[in-house]
Amino acid sequence: MAAVVRPRECSIADTLELVGRRWALLAVRELSHGVRRFDRIVRNTGASRDVLTLRLRELEDAGVVRRERYSDHPPRYEYHLTAAGWELCDVLLALMRWGDRHLNADDPPLRLVHTCGQRLDPAVVCAACGGPARDGVRSASGRGALPDDY
Repeated sequence: MAAVVRPRECSIADTLELVGRRWALLAVRELSHGVRRFDRIVRNTGASRDVLTLRLRELEDAGVVRRERYSDHPPRYEYHLTAAGWELCDVLLALMRWGDRHLNADDPPLRLVHTCGQRLDPAVVCAACGGPARDGVRSASGRGALPDDY
């Protein structure tokens, strides 16, 4: 009898269950740019109305977005990021940086400027020391750690 293989418990996998579908993160992208109305989100993402409706409901159920009614007749809503949704913007910036470097190196489709006036080059750093996060990981603990990690 074959051994039962259990995948590693991991917050990355849990997060991808929610936002791993293309239209979910693109909806968050649009909301982060101030696009709040459904029709404009559809236009800017290219998602079908049915799929986008489902993704927005999933994001709302998970506390990533909230709906606010702006018209009673007919009932219409606009969408806003919650605090959890704004935190996902850090993920979007990291994905954008990777795409700019590895997929669109010659001509990134969008260039962002930080409030300091410089072109934004997002980085994931350790909150304690400011060093690059990926260079400083040395041990794993918790329920997702496996005996042969690190």
